Amino acid sequence: MTRLLDAVATAAALPYPSLVAQIEAVLRDPAVQVPPRLVQPLPGGGSLFVMPALDSRVAITKLITFTPANSGTGRPTIQGDVVVFDITTGERRLVLDGPTVTARRTAAVSVLAAQKLAANTRGPLLIVGAGAQGRSHLDAFADCLGVTEVRIASRSRASADSLAAHARSRGLQAEVIEDPNAALRECPLVVTCTPASGVVLDAVPREDTFLAAVGAFTPKMVELSPALCRHFAEHGRIVVDTRDADHEAGDLIQAALEVKAFADLRALLDSAAGAGPTLFKSCGWGGWDLAAARGAHLACDPE
Repeated sequence: MTRLLDAVATAAALPYPSLVAQIEAVLRDPAVQVPPRLVQPLPGGGSLFVMPALDSRVAITKLITFTPANSGTGRPTIQGDVVVFDITTGERRLVLDGPTVTARRTAAVSVLAAQKLAANTRGPLLIVGAGAQGRSHLDAFADCLGVTEVRIASRSRASADSLAAHARSRGLQAEVIEDPNAALRECPLVVTCTPASGVVLDAVPREDTFLAAVGAFTPKMVELSPALCRHFAEHGRIVVDTRDADHEAGDLIQAALEVKAFADLRALLDSAAGAGPTLFKSCGWGGWDLAAARGAHLACDPE
């Protein structure tokens, strides 16, 4: 029987601590295979994503659309599903809500990177961009790192106020700010999760900054100024989520940096936090969706 999980049920099957563990397990599992994803441009500026992956037990495909024009309309920018098949029988076992998987697995990857690479995980946390990814990162950093204080910047004051209210409902201290660059002086943890249509950060970061940049996932998208990216390269380190970032990391590509020269997260799983600020450039990977599918499959069918 196929189980169809809506957004609420998908989230319930993917608590952040166990999802982070599944992300790390996927990176350490030699049975995991992730073919290149298909990104098909659509008329009107949207894209269709087809992202397969498999391990020794399940095969998955995430099929979603990304429609930037939906921003601010009440319609989600990401829509679609993750379909999970049993490899032995070929049966379709689960259908997960695609936007929920995308939001939660992306935040879980940022948490894993912070756990492995950040010099200071106490916070405060600066979130630039108050949409679905802003909320998922707030929840993930609170659940897994114990962050208790957050600063929120967004081009939409209503969205920022809504995310701040959510943070306060969780017992966190939350402040909406106008200038995220000024907040860099106070916040060792930073996440940028904007539509990546322009630079939102360009100030010099703290020595102990860990910045997860997740908004830009094509060569033309950008959130960080070229000078800021080069600062991380010269005075700290840059780590990419996977080698797919070599041709997708718009922030780094537009800074004229050789992306393939930077280590990926898999290579640094057993390393310690380095000296100087760290930029973690996240572009997305079908393996993260496989990790979510594994976690949801285990939650729904423990045997």
